[in-house]
Amino acid sequence: MAADHEQVEEIMARSFNNNVHFHDIPDAILSSIFSLITDTRSRNAMSLVCLKWHLIERSTRTFLSLRGNIRDLFLLPTCFRAVTNLDLSLVSPWGSPILDSSQNTALLAQALRWTFPSVVTLTVYARNPSILKFLAPQWPHLRQVKLVRWHQRSSTTLGFDFLALFEHCHSLASLDLSHFYNWTEDLPPALEAYPSVAASLSHLNILNYTSAQGFKSHELLAITSACPNLREFLATCIFDHRYFGSVGDETLLSLATNCPRLSLLHLVDSSSMSAARGNPDNDGYTTEDARIRQNMLIEMFSALPLLEELVLDVCHNVRDTWVALEMLNSKCPRLKSLKLGQFHGVCKGIDARPDGIALCSRLESLSIKNCADLTDSGLISISLGCPRLTKFEVQGCKKITRLGMTKVASILRKTLTEVKISCCKHLNTVTSLQALEPIQDSLQRLHIDCVWEMVEQSGSEATSSSAKSAGLKCSEKRRGIWEETNLKKKYKKYNGNGDGYASSTWEKLQCLSLWIEAGELLNPLALAGLDDCPVLEEIQIKVEGDCRHQSSPSPPDDFGLSSLRCYPRLSKMELDCQTAIGYALTAPSGHGDLSPWERFYLNGIGKLNLAELNYWPPQDIDVNRRSLSLPAAGLLAQCRTMRKLFVHGTANEHLLMFLLKVQTLRDFQLREDYYPAPENDTSTEMRIDSCSRFEDALNRRAIPD
Repeated sequence: MAADHEQVEEIMARSFNNNVHFHDIPDAILSSIFSLITDTRSRNAMSLVCLKWHLIERSTRTFLSLRGNIRDLFLLPTCFRAVTNLDLSLVSPWGSPILDSSQNTALLAQALRWTFPSVVTLTVYARNPSILKFLAPQWPHLRQVKLVRWHQRSSTTLGFDFLALFEHCHSLASLDLSHFYNWTEDLPPALEAYPSVAASLSHLNILNYTSAQGFKSHELLAITSACPNLREFLATCIFDHRYFGSVGDETLLSLATNCPRLSLLHLVDSSSMSAARGNPDNDGYTTEDARIRQNMLIEMFSALPLLEELVLDVCHNVRDTWVALEMLNSKCPRLKSLKLGQFHGVCKGIDARPDGIALCSRLESLSIKNCADLTDSGLISISLGCPRLTKFEVQGCKKITRLGMTKVASILRKTLTEVKISCCKHLNTVTSLQALEPIQDSLQRLHIDCVWEMVEQSGSEATSSSAKSAGLKCSEKRRGIWEETNLKKKYKKYNGNGDGYASSTWEKLQCLSLWIEAGELLNPLALAGLDDCPVLEEIQIKVEGDCRHQSSPSPPDDFGLSSLRCYPRLSKMELDCQTAIGYALTAPSGHGDLSPWERFYLNGIGKLNLAELNYWPPQDIDVNRRSLSLPAAGLLAQCRTMRKLFVHGTANEHLLMFLLKVQTLRDFQLREDYYPAPENDTSTEMRIDSCSRFEDALNRRAIPD
């Protein structure tokens, strides 16, 4: 080995002495190097080095997402001939039929085929069936297709949305309808009409986020019977036996029998698709039990020997499941990821011997949701029995405490990199962070709930840990005055040397996800123990609650986004206020409409060095519209470093012009991605001409870099 190392060093030294240039590398090797780079900005920078690099970069790019206005056909790039994955779902104006912008739709479709001849993976906003009628014949060898639609279904014939796709693309292997609004009865007749296409499908995603309606039992059986070669199947369904077409254990067994090659099975009750957080004070049990028996679960597991990932979010009680879960370990030896919702008795945790889910020793990802009887001893048993876990989630588990989560973090400190703790009664923000101290130097992704209230403890635990786990209760949920000195005393650990309070470093934390109640403040987050995150790049904040019964906020009140300046590398943010409910236009006396609330939540955002922002404005549930207000537009215009801004709602044209002050902004979109998306606006909101004028003004500016 030493001789080989010396020989390599000698060759390298000789090469540098001979002035060997990087361009002397053969083109084939250089192309391989370029193909390994996936970051879009890095590839764009590489293409500017020289003409040779420009040609190699263009010839090796395989993924492309078009964001321009389809009316500017002369700007269609013609140099990406090797692109195999094409995304047309973001073409502006977003949500409009892309082919309707051209007088000759057939010519435009042919131009797309000529420009991107190698496409086998396509994503498109298919607002009406005519789009696929023109696009599908252009790429008959499509293997993967994702359809997007938030507007109302336009066709009257069942399955008409899919007929053109199935008629021309006989090699289709993957179909994603998770963001495509359609009726549940649309898909089965279309698959039955084209049995060869149905037989070729190996991936089918009908986990529909656009509708609260789940697939009925007979529809799931019809789909799986037509697609016997499925390897990945994701669907929303109905587990409530009080409804017609509900899914029970017999349906699950028949589904597994129809598709024995499944490696991924994801079944979620339609009521679980809402993002609303549960009530931590509930006992965890629902009023109705699901019609799922343990022996049938075992038979289902036996019919799926290739299963690697399983999600069963039932939303109705499935009791005493530990016996079936023990069999899951032996019947599905490849299982690596498991998520269970409303499953009780997953682990007895009586003694040190693992049982139930703790016997699934090969698991790498585990999510337990709404398990009413899961205790700390069960958590410890799971962590001892599943030593490979890298991802662990607990949600709505009422009986677990900081002690149990601390044991989990200690036992799995060498493997665990992603944790989610949500809606657990005895785990507020402070106690959650304290429980994760054993892995805070290795954790990469984290979700916690911003709950500043005091957690009541009993016995010796309260006596021994009262100084560490004291929470902070907001006397005025929105207008509380926080004194930094007092917060440090409550939230930071004393270093024991008499010279102050020491903070802990989350040195590998890259993504932080937060839930916070409407009206609460974000300021205590950094002081609660998350003040030192040197590599944190992305933060996701979800605000939920009713603002209508709270007094209107007034300056200088603000949510506390400016407190996130303590994260030096923070560049990406998702601020989701869509479940923060208020009054859209006018409010009764003494109540504020959504304009001051948007000012409250966005105030201080200009102090952050954000490069990307996804923003969901708050909404009025009585008005089917999410719209950007004047204060929001003015505050967003203060983000001087922003490159990408996606507003998931509407905006008036004159408010959009505020954003031209952001000199670095080069990618902006308005998305009506909520159902039903508005068909016809009566004002200037989201008009095609308004968006086009703003885009023209945006493109006329000189971009600094």
